[in-house]
Amino acid sequence: MRLPLSLHLLLSMACIAVWAGNGQVSLLADEHEHNHDHAHHHEHIEFSIKSVASGDWSNPKTCEPAPLPKTGDRVLISRHTDVTYDVESKEVIRLLQVVGTLEFARDRDTELHVGLLKVQNSSVCSESGFACDFRGVNQLGEPSELFPIERPELLIGTPDRPIPAEHTARIRLHYIDGMDKNDAPAIVCCSARMEIHGSPMSRTWVKLGDDVAEGDASVTLSEDVAGWNVGDEVIITGSLHKGSNRSFRGEYPDQKPETEERTITKIEGRTITLDKPLKNVHFGTGEFRSEIANLSRNVSIESADPKGVRGHTLYHRHSTGGLSYARFAHLGKEGVLGRYAIHYHLIGDTMRGSQVKGVAIVDSHNRWVTVHGTQYLVVRDCVGYKSVGHGFFLEDATEAYNLLDRNLGVQAYSGRRLPKQVLPFDPNDGAAFWWTNARNSIVRNVSCENDEYGFRYDCQDSSGFNAQVPLLMPDGQKQSVDVRHVPTFRFEENEAHTEGLYGMVFAGNRRTETQRIGPDKQHPHRLANLKIWQVHYALRPQVPQMLIENVHIDHAVYGIYRPMFDHHVSLHPSSFVPPLAWPSRADKLMRFFNTEEFPRGPREC
Repeated sequence: MRLPLSLHLLLSMACIAVWAGNGQVSLLADEHEHNHDHAHHHEHIEFSIKSVASGDWSNPKTCEPAPLPKTGDRVLISRHTDVTYDVESKEVIRLLQVVGTLEFARDRDTELHVGLLKVQNSSVCSESGFACDFRGVNQLGEPSELFPIERPELLIGTPDRPIPAEHTARIRLHYIDGMDKNDAPAIVCCSARMEIHGSPMSRTWVKLGDDVAEGDASVTLSEDVAGWNVGDEVIITGSLHKGSNRSFRGEYPDQKPETEERTITKIEGRTITLDKPLKNVHFGTGEFRSEIANLSRNVSIESADPKGVRGHTLYHRHSTGGLSYARFAHLGKEGVLGRYAIHYHLIGDTMRGSQVKGVAIVDSHNRWVTVHGTQYLVVRDCVGYKSVGHGFFLEDATEAYNLLDRNLGVQAYSGRRLPKQVLPFDPNDGAAFWWTNARNSIVRNVSCENDEYGFRYDCQDSSGFNAQVPLLMPDGQKQSVDVRHVPTFRFEENEAHTEGLYGMVFAGNRRTETQRIGPDKQHPHRLANLKIWQVHYALRPQVPQMLIENVHIDHAVYGIYRPMFDHHVSLHPSSFVPPLAWPSRADKLMRFFNTEEFPRGPREC
């Protein structure tokens, strides 16, 4: 229950000192916040302006001492104040900390320029773009417990009241001199509530409904879409694999991507007219077709200087909220661990049911969505376009019971290994989807033009990695298990096409086949209803105990590459058409496709 504002202000007088010399406000020690030293030892800073009443950001009576926040200010949205952000301002706020509620207006366009935006229940703050600033955090500033206090709120729309389609809400993240370039700029939610929700779309991407020829300036969709508008940015994904097996990042002239970027100029039913003709062929009929994806949203989070220091976003443990139909552009710090475009960090099951839905992650320099130490998260209907390193990434094998459903991942580029990364066997070489714990559901996703893999499951035997992970059991208790024995929960109706090298890989977890381990024979890895086309290597199943059903492969140099064959069963596979002359390879794969069951025992294909 909230205290009356007058009583709250009276109590707050005991912990506020006004410096007569410069008019700044210095927040002294709240008893419950400052009797405990903060373990991460970041220098605490002082706020220059704070809210003293609920009201509009533009109302001079909302804040003291200055009437309106200006460039360089450190602003505190005080506890028990509800502030509506109702302006399009170019003032660059150095630090904005939300302890009460900051809600973006829904009846007008809004724009916020900021260095650090932190949502946390603390009246002190550091300029760390990662660590939380209250008691109960570890040396890295990560929350370890939830205190029974009211949650601060950052509300840029809510799931049931998103920012309406006729208005926009935009946050631009600026690096400001004096901040740590590895941390800032950033949006950080520390055991608080953060909601970011744009106007919904019926679909964020769909298959093409007709073939596209070189020079065509319009495309046909396979289904009706709502929420798409003239002026939206779209991509039409590539259909042809050129076979050079080099990076799509633009470093090699012989590996130019076939995916094309355009802007919508007219929408007539399922026909989309584009701002200029397309240069490439795009398949839109038959079983194997390309996609068109919408990259525009009316809510956006972006780095103000993509060529300079980029920003990142982060949820910490015990937070609430979610993300939907927003655009996250030019984020992610290349080569820096933990600084990703969208990052759920060591959440455990404390945000059960949170969703990342319908978002577009565009031009990330460090992943699209990173799920780290988190369970029960839903990532659905998202579009990831251009990422350095893996795109949709489950980080270290502690992730379980998450759902990745109907996402599109295009152009995850090969990057460097990240310093102090948990998995020593991960080269970070560009997979649209990467995971290490099979107890997750990965369904109805599509990958295209990723440097190394569309999909890769990998859990190696490594001296630098402990595969013993506590997993929740059916009786509700946690038990330590070797995750290499955990069977695939669901891997169904996924599709990989036009990849740099591999379509789908289930990687061998030891050097020799006789040493590799997997689930027991009664509970095998199950792969079902897959499509893989226009790739070099289509499917590489290197772990034992696999049930593979309804795999359709078309135009692959190698259909099934180096399978382990130990208790592998294939049901209803389809033939494929290799584009090059590999008669012996093709004959062998055709024979193996036409048998009900794979041969037993370790063999090379």
